[in-house]
Amino acid sequence: MRVACLQENLAKGLAMVSRAVATRSALPVLANILLRTAGGELTLSATDLELAIGYRVGAKVDEDGAITVPARLLAGFVTSLPPERIDLAVDVRTKSLNLRCAQYETSIKGIDAVEFPLLPAAAPDDPVIALAPELWREMIEQVTLAAAADESRPVLTGALLRLEGHTLILAASDGFRLSVRSAELPREMGNVQEVVVPARALQEVGRACQEEPNEPVAMSISAQRSQIFFRAGKISLVSQLLEGSFPDYSRLIPTGYVTRATLDTAQFRDAVRLALFFARDSANIVRLRLIPAGAGPRGQVQVAASSAEAGSHVGQLAAAVEGDEMSIAFNARYLLEALNVIHAEQVTLEATAPTRPGLLRPAGDPTFLHVIHVIVV
Repeated sequence: MRVACLQENLAKGLAMVSRAVATRSALPVLANILLRTAGGELTLSATDLELAIGYRVGAKVDEDGAITVPARLLAGFVTSLPPERIDLAVDVRTKSLNLRCAQYETSIKGIDAVEFPLLPAAAPDDPVIALAPELWREMIEQVTLAAAADESRPVLTGALLRLEGHTLILAASDGFRLSVRSAELPREMGNVQEVVVPARALQEVGRACQEEPNEPVAMSISAQRSQIFFRAGKISLVSQLLEGSFPDYSRLIPTGYVTRATLDTAQFRDAVRLALFFARDSANIVRLRLIPAGAGPRGQVQVAASSAEAGSHVGQLAAAVEGDEMSIAFNARYLLEALNVIHAEQVTLEATAPTRPGLLRPAGDPTFLHVIHVIVV
């Protein structure tokens, strides 16, 4: 293999694929990145056997070939090189990658590419969905925050992806909160399909959307429903799907409300962030008091937190409050994380009882909802 590329492009690709490198594995080659040339392109690939990421680097290819090189060493080294042309060549005899950049000449020992796992590819007849990267990124951001970190129930570490007619639905729940986001598809998908995608894989897709903001993101699911494929410009990603049945999330969504408050999202977010300073020493408990309007035209939402060690804090926000006055308590961190992914100017909070979950949604936007369990105090 003999190929030349710019340091900036190579460093960018290495940073992207390094996120799929195995941190602990009995196979040494999984700690490496595969560099391969074919069809006049240089492709970087990494995998931990659950997630694989590929990246096409713009390059001048003089001779095809392949090698795997330790990811941590190569990525760190290339990032530290000057922003100039890099010439790469493989020494087949010593299984080394030789690099030349400006005044530097380097040889990095690697492992033969034949030992690298064969990465799966989407079948030509797998149905493909293409959506705008900004839409994918927002959906992933709003849903994956509710996926479980605890692997005692592996299916909850992923997000349900449901295709039904013209609608794509993503849903995730860790047992304390639930996020559901829907989007309209450009074409009807026929039969209902449901798969559970690891939240980690979706988060990497979100990063790919940021790297390729002008390229539609294409998704396909293997016929066996065992793998999911994404492609965004120069980036490709394949992930194993999670086994098991995702809970019926519709049963977790409150129906109706006794009290509903509509208020400014940014002000609500700031009020919860301030209350969190005092809630940290008391199990992150923040207390909300939803007060309907009396003689005046508007109501009020009070955001309070207290700690025996730190003190107490109360914020008062103007709000349109319908229904009965109610006091309700939430985990401040969960509440803040939900507000951070609501980008509408106003948000609504619906509650049925102080002991029942609350429902957050952007005002006037039916495509996203977030259910958060209360803390009974």
